[in-house]
Amino acid sequence: MKSINWILAIVIIIGISCKSNRDFTSAYNSINTEDLARYASKLGSDEFMGRAPFTEGENITLSYLEEQLKNIGFDPAFGDSYLQEVPMVSVLTDISMPVVVKTPNTTFKLKWPDEAAISSARLENNISIKESPLVFAGFGITAPEYEWDDFKNIDVEGKTLVVLVNDPGLYTDDKDLFKGREMTYYGRWTYKYEEAARRGAVGILIIHETEGAGYTYGIPRNSSITPNLFMDKGNKNNDKCMFNGWIEADAADKLFSDLGYNIEKLRIEACKKDFKGFDMESTISLELTNQFEYNSSHNVAGVLKGKDKPEEVIIYSGHWDHFGIGEIQDGDSIYNGAVDNGTTMAMIFEIGEAFTRLKERPSRSVMLFFPTAEEQGLLGSNYYVENPAFPIEKTVANINNDLVLPIGRMRDVMVTGFGQSELDDYLAVAAANQDRYIFPDPNAHTGMYFRSDHFSFAKKGVPALYARGNCDSREYGKDWAAEQEKDYLDRKYHKAADNYYPEIWDMAGIAEDAQISFDIGYQLANSDKWPAWKEGSEFKSLRSELE
Repeated sequence: MKSINWILAIVIIIGISCKSNRDFTSAYNSINTEDLARYASKLGSDEFMGRAPFTEGENITLSYLEEQLKNIGFDPAFGDSYLQEVPMVSVLTDISMPVVVKTPNTTFKLKWPDEAAISSARLENNISIKESPLVFAGFGITAPEYEWDDFKNIDVEGKTLVVLVNDPGLYTDDKDLFKGREMTYYGRWTYKYEEAARRGAVGILIIHETEGAGYTYGIPRNSSITPNLFMDKGNKNNDKCMFNGWIEADAADKLFSDLGYNIEKLRIEACKKDFKGFDMESTISLELTNQFEYNSSHNVAGVLKGKDKPEEVIIYSGHWDHFGIGEIQDGDSIYNGAVDNGTTMAMIFEIGEAFTRLKERPSRSVMLFFPTAEEQGLLGSNYYVENPAFPIEKTVANINNDLVLPIGRMRDVMVTGFGQSELDDYLAVAAANQDRYIFPDPNAHTGMYFRSDHFSFAKKGVPALYARGNCDSREYGKDWAAEQEKDYLDRKYHKAADNYYPEIWDMAGIAEDAQISFDIGYQLANSDKWPAWKEGSEFKSLRSELE
């Protein structure tokens, strides 16, 4: 009799397992290119006016996102609302006169924004900088853990700092210098601005270099002539420099040549620990005006509550904002952001639909999260992790994406931040089910790990995954895929040309990426496991503090 009961139990377990597998497979296969194209074409259309915060484009975008979350069956994440108010201030800088740099030999008049992409975060209408001394400080980095200090022999308080982009690891063959070619946070422009302000500098100029920045000079140039957003901290941003910016490479070459320096040689010298910064014996003067507006933008999120552990959540994220209506480029002034980040939002909706198609609701909750102001320095996601809908210690994982290219099916799944957490292991299994392989971002020197919303979660100790097919086309190979990425970054990234092109877009690879992300989230949402940071990750100790 007992043996019969055991046989019956086994049959029941097998039946439940098969039913569960069929349920998962049906939801997984529901992700399709037609729905992805419908979402992406809509979000990348002129109707949304470039999706800039504080504009009518934001209102249109929020309304659409709320409607779609409701349609697919996700409930409001913030009480009875899909929206989370994010208090910010918008600052638009204008410089009508040339930026004047005086050296012992000559006077340079730098054109704004073509040679000096300068803006200000200060909430002051008029700012006048008169003959501020220029100081060169290598990469502008103080990093005790790498025994590095570019400020060891100089004082920049009340002066203007001039620094190199990225960090020393990129420009040497030394894998033990910082992280070699992989950018650390010290290489990001945000860190350099922060460090300059901490040291009391009046301003800072970063010397642009395309490999080190990860983009052409046109990106900071365009940013300097459009409104920039900052969190409203109530201090008029007096904790920031009076001006921040970039100097174009040719303009910097002329300036340093006049002073007797070759920038390429100076960059190599600055990669040595014993390098010492120096007073440039030159000054900078400029007059700028700021227009600023206090307002609130909004994060958007919907949740599918778990049936057993609703307080624990897996979060899918992809920012909704772009640059609105701006400078005319090739007859177009609407910066639609169809790839940045329309394709990701389309993925998230398809993933959400797959979860709601499941006959059995997941054990844990699933949240679809669309942060604002990612393009302004991850402001929306930073605000969320400080004011979360679910406690951070109950947030199992973040699965984020950005810049997903519609170039067909891929053999690879490229991981930005490879080796950081056990989410890589979940990804490897899900990718293998599609006969794909995972590998590290080959362009880790561009610092993408610090440039999208997963980083906000990582900084709070939540394991975060940022992965997408990108480098190895099934049909055309690696060289072709690299050409497609370069074409996008050179011609469309943060430009008016980032539009939906139905005649050339192939969404098949995006559909497979969405299936992989759904697979990972499904495994986590029906488990009691907590993915951990791996040994050596700088975020491992942060997770431990939450437990």
